[in-house]
This record gives sequence, C-alpha cells and structure tokens, in this order.
Amino acid sequence: MAKASSPSCKSVLLIVDLQPDFCTGGPLEVPGGEQIVPVVNRISRLFDRVIATRDWHPKGHVSFASRHQGSAPLQTIEYNGIEQILWPDHCIAGSAGARLHPDLDTRPLDLILDKGRSIDLDSYSAFFENDHRTPTGLHGYLRELSGEILHICGLAADVCVYYSVMDALDLGYQVYVVEDAIRGVDMPEGTLNKRINAMQESGAEFIRSTALGHTLKTNHETGYNP
Repeated sequence: MAKASSPSCKSVLLIVDLQPDFCTGGPLEVPGGEQIVPVVNRISRLFDRVIATRDWHPKGHVSFASRHQGSAPLQTIEYNGIEQILWPDHCIAGSAGARLHPDLDTRPLDLILDKGRSIDLDSYSAFFENDHRTPTGLHGYLRELSGEILHICGLAADVCVYYSVMDALDLGYQVYVVEDAIRGVDMPEGTLNKRINAMQESGAEFIRSTALGHTLKTNHETGYNP
C-alpha cells in the first residue's frame, strides 16, 4: 500500500465536483446539492491547501447516453472492457454547468483538477480514471505537499465522493468525510446508505463541519502540521 510520505503533513480539503450540472436544475441533479456551498465556503478557510475537482467532459463523452444509439440514461454497458453507466450529457468542458458553482468561494483554492477529459474513459474518483490504473495526478501532488490527512466533501456522496474516499484509503491516507458537506443521489434507493457504511467500514471517519476546528487543532498537537 502506497502512502503519502513524510511525517510532516499539511491540512488538505478536497472538494469533489461542486458544479451546477450536479445541483438543482442540472441534468444530473443531486437533491440539495447546492445547499452544501455555504458549508464548504465556511470550512475552506481552515485548511492549508484546498483542492477542487471538476467533471470536464468533451462532447460525445463515453458516459453520455446520447453517444450510444438506442441507449437511455442509467443503462449500464460494457465499453473497452469497463462497466459504464450511461448518464445524460453533463459537465461539458467550458460550459456554465461544468464550471465550479458560482456561489463557491474560489479564493482558497490552490488547485482545480479536471477529470473525465478522455472521450473514451470516464472518471469518478479524484485519484484514478475508471480503468483504476490511469492516475489523475492528485496523488503525486499530495505527496509533494507531504499531505497524509484528507478531509473530503462534495457531490455526489455515493458516486464520485465514494470512489475518491475509497481510493484515498487504498493509497494510505487518513480520511475524514465532512458529513454535512456532502449530498447523494441514492440511485437505486439504498445505495447511499450502503456506500456510507462501506466508507466507514474501510476506515473513513465522518465528521461534522462544526467539529473541524477542534480536530485540526488536535492533529496539530499530535504532530499534524497545518
């Protein structure tokens, strides 16, 4: 298991896919998705480094049902040996729906990482494309920062947040999920609870945003160096 190196690490917040296309009125609406924006804005100033990811797809992306004749959103196909869920067209690179939510305070951001840019390969996790081999570059960036502890928030809790958390755990990070700064789609019903349970059972700790100040202070006193 690879682990971010150095005992001296920085406080890192990872904001996953907080984009209009995943909020109310978007083609892949996460119920109440925009409601987490004020929470994210409030907590982002607590961290030494803040990273945001964006789905940033080319037109005709492999994940779009419109690309596959006779297919419909939420169908699952196999493409190049990878199971692919089909979605409505969303987060097309450069579009208003693909940009970060307009109410998100971007001043604390140190990095915006665009994923899903390959027309034939989707990406849920912030760390790897959906072939589970191709890195996005985030792990290397965090190793340069000597960041071992991640706080993760964003959309959707049971899709891109989930896959990002699980990959982060596999890579050796200590992971906190900011539970009042996530929202899920829960399709099919029950998926959200199952994936929250899976994250917890795998070692992720769920924490309220109101507890972050105390947690970061405690980590600092025990060797965490924000």
